[in-house]
Amino acid sequence: MNTKYKNIWGSLIIFLGAICFSSKAVIVKLAYNYQIDSVSLLALRMLFSLPFFLGALGYSSLKEKLEPIEKKDWLFLIVLGLMGYYLASYFDFKGLEFITASLERLILFIYPTLVVLLSAVIYKKKISRNEIIALLLTYSGIAVVFLNDLKIDQKNVITGGLLIFGSALTYSFYLVGSGKLIPKIGAVRYNSISMIVSTLIVLIHYLLTSEGNLFHYEWQVYMLSVLMAIVATVIPSFLLAEGIRLIGAGKASIIGSIGPVSTIILANIFLDEEITLLQIFGTSFVLAGVLLVSKSK
Repeated sequence: MNTKYKNIWGSLIIFLGAICFSSKAVIVKLAYNYQIDSVSLLALRMLFSLPFFLGALGYSSLKEKLEPIEKKDWLFLIVLGLMGYYLASYFDFKGLEFITASLERLILFIYPTLVVLLSAVIYKKKISRNEIIALLLTYSGIAVVFLNDLKIDQKNVITGGLLIFGSALTYSFYLVGSGKLIPKIGAVRYNSISMIVSTLIVLIHYLLTSEGNLFHYEWQVYMLSVLMAIVATVIPSFLLAEGIRLIGAGKASIIGSIGPVSTIILANIFLDEEITLLQIFGTSFVLAGVLLVSKSK
C-alpha cells in the first residue's frame, strides 16, 4: 500500500473507531439508571469483551508467523495494559457518575494534546505547525463547553473533570507506548494481549472491592454491557490499533477528535442531554481542528 492510500485508509479507520468509542459514555450513563456501580459495570464490560480478544489472539497466532515477544516487551505490555484499559477506563467510568456524557467526551479529548507532547518528549517527534493549529482549535472549543458547565454544577464538574483528566493522561501513555510496540509485535496480538491483561486487573479489582454478585442485576444491564463490549470496546480497539500502525499515534489521536461531536449527538438522542449554542460553538472548533489535520494528510 502506497503512502497516499495508507494515510487515507488509516484516517478512515480511526474515524470509524472514534465514533464507536464515543457510544461508550452514553451506554454507561444508560446503565447507571439500573443502580450499578462503576467497578461492577467495568468488570462486565471487560468480561464480555474477553472471549473476542482471546479468539483474536489465537487466530493471529495460527495465521501469522510472529517472533516471540521479548521479556522487556512483556513488561511493557503489562504496564500499558494497566494504564490503557484499566486505569483509564476506571477513571472514565467513575467520572461519568458526576458529569454528562457530552462533557466527559470533550474533557477526555485532551489526550491528543498529551499524546503529541509525550511523543515529542519521549521520541523526539517534531510537532508540525498544522498540529499546533489543530490542537489550539480543538481545545479552545473544549474549554468553552467546560467553563459553561462549571457555572451550573461546580463541585461535581470539578470532581468528574479531574477523574476524566486522569483517564486522558493514562490513556495518552497507552497510545504513545502503542506506537512503539505495535510495529514490533503486530497490531492484533498487541491489542489482544493488552486487553486480556486489563481484563484480569479489572476482575481482580472487582473481587477485592465488591461483595455482591456480578450477575444479579436487571437484564437491561447485561444487554447494555454486551453492546458496550462489542460496539464500544472490541471493534474500535482493533480499529485504533490498526490505525496507529498506519498513520502513527499523534495523527490518529487528532483525527479521532470527531468523538466529542458523535457523543453529543448520541447523548441528545438517548439521554436527552441538551445541545446548547455553546456546545455547537465549541464542537465547531473541534471539527475545524480535525478537518485541518485530514486536509494536510
